[in-house]
Amino acid sequence: MPPRMAPTSSSLPDAHGHFGRFGGMFVPETLMAPLQELATAYEQAKADPAFHAELDGLLADYAGRPTPLYFAERWTKTLGGARIYLKREDLLHTGAHKINNAIGQILLAKRLGKTRIIAETGAGQHGVATATVCARFGMECVVYMGQVDMDRQALNVARMRLMGAEVRSVTAGQATLKEAVNEAMRDWVASVEHTHYILGSALGSHPFPMIVRDFHRVIGIEARRQILEKEGRLPDLLIACVGGGSNAIGLFHPFLQDESVRMLGIEAGGDGIIPERHAARFQGGKLGVLQGTKTWLLANADGQIELTHSVSAGLDYAAVGPEHAYLQESGRVQYDYATDTEALAAFKQLAHTEGIIPALESAHALAGVIKIAPSMNPHQLIIANLSGRGDKDVEQASKYLLD
Repeated sequence: MPPRMAPTSSSLPDAHGHFGRFGGMFVPETLMAPLQELATAYEQAKADPAFHAELDGLLADYAGRPTPLYFAERWTKTLGGARIYLKREDLLHTGAHKINNAIGQILLAKRLGKTRIIAETGAGQHGVATATVCARFGMECVVYMGQVDMDRQALNVARMRLMGAEVRSVTAGQATLKEAVNEAMRDWVASVEHTHYILGSALGSHPFPMIVRDFHRVIGIEARRQILEKEGRLPDLLIACVGGGSNAIGLFHPFLQDESVRMLGIEAGGDGIIPERHAARFQGGKLGVLQGTKTWLLANADGQIELTHSVSAGLDYAAVGPEHAYLQESGRVQYDYATDTEALAAFKQLAHTEGIIPALESAHALAGVIKIAPSMNPHQLIIANLSGRGDKDVEQASKYLLD
């Protein structure tokens, strides 16, 4: 049975930031006015040809868009079944899709007259992208990062500092992404008059899920054009990893109205669906509010946020972006998970068959390809979003994969 169709770009989110029963603005009163100011500035920017010209110019000449849609010939032969294409966001400046949103939001910060930028980061790629655009535009930059993530992503910490960013360690709680977001929000409450928060994923309070999605829609827009040029038709399946969900919603959104295109988001299964040992929100999660938005999250019977685990720092988060929660509930997008073991196997297999080392986040999507491609026929097409490159993860992965 084909999935039920969800309303798409013209209707969601609504004026209050809701995707059906998900989303909204659950923030301290101090932040309501700045969020409304940001929403207004964004609507004005969308209608301004000069804004789009500057954004498009930076995406092309600074970030390196468009990214290729690459036919993974040897990997396709290895797996059998569907023809596999990779959307090569790993080839962007800074090594991941995160630069798309960072460029868009630094231009919004300029319009708002802000002089200081803060950000949170897990795997470090959003932190690197934010530090990069702050260096480019000469703005002060502070990045909050959990100490656990700093330890396993030391290369990205060094990259941020090299570009002039201050990286502040967060040691509270689990010392990963959730705690980094908490600290960034505390900073923003105290400094909002001169500070813009470049939130890194399609989560948090309205208007951030909409803004981040829109700045990443270029992924799907390009992929749609490229697959039509290469194959003369739309893909049968899109696959992307889902932490907060920015790379996935960027790929999926331009295809939502195409009923023939299936979509699959892959969450972090960690050590398996065992409490506090995974980050797969659609596997035993529940509806709740976390860090500004109502969405699907991992919490215990008392409503307390559970600990999470993933070999991938960028997917190690207790909630999912509200638009993904809506798309899952509507049936338009399906969500599965890959364990650490499966993601590491995919990491190694792509390196061996295509000479491409993926980010561990992206390797979760590739694990989904490994599961499903052999069951499809050779005339069917898969596009997997290779959302980042794995340079940052080689040391971490080598602990598991190399003797």
